[in-house]
Parts: sequence; structure tokens; C-alpha cells
Amino acid sequence: MTPHRISHEDVAEATAATGKTMRPQSVPVNVYEAPEALVVVAPFPAVTPDDVTIELRPNILRISARLRSAGPREYLIHEWEYGGYEREIDVPEGYGSQVEANLTNGQLVVRVLRGSPAASISIQPT
Repeated sequence: MTPHRISHEDVAEATAATGKTMRPQSVPVNVYEAPEALVVVAPFPAVTPDDVTIELRPNILRISARLRSAGPREYLIHEWEYGGYEREIDVPEGYGSQVEANLTNGQLVVRVLRGSPAASISIQPT
């Protein structure tokens, strides 16, 4: 039996179909206070910084990533997708003057700096 070759078009079609029907996956987070910032750490496997959006509004931090790829496969166990991640976190008073983010080795680290909340901010991690 010859294995079926999966083309770029097959992956693009499967990703588009999955993206239409899936709900974003909730992302677990660890949150702690550092001297100069509220720090949020979340696993974001299989996405790149271009896939991720961080939005800071007064008292709310929203992190999300678009669906990266959903190749057509026959899974034996299928518990997560490559992206389609989303999470909102309440930001305590005293934070929100700025936001910084870094995505390395599948781990997103967001720092919400101390200070008066600014107007809405939207960034991508470095």
C-alpha cells in the first residue's frame, strides 16, 4: 500500500475547514506579580509570533493565536489543534500602562507594566 502524499493544497483546505467549525481553545496560564509588571505565561505550541495577537484594554488582557495548520490525518487520539488559542485575563488595578510580549519555544510571556491604564493597545510578540 502506497502512502498518500499530502500536498500544500490538502493542508490549506483542511485548515480552512477546521477554522470554520472549531472554537478557539482556552489556554491555561500562570500569572504572577513582578516588581514592575504583571506577568502572564501561557503555552502556545506550534504557532509563530505572526500568528499571535495581544490586546490590552482597561482591566482586560486578551491573548489569541490563529489556527496555524490542520493537516488531513486519521488521528487515533485528537485532543488539540495547532492554534486557534484564546484567553482573557482580568488585569488588577495599577497595571496597564504598556504591554510587552515574547514567544519562545512555544511559551508566550506577556508583561503588563505597572501604571495607569492606557487606551487599548494591540501588539504581536517578538
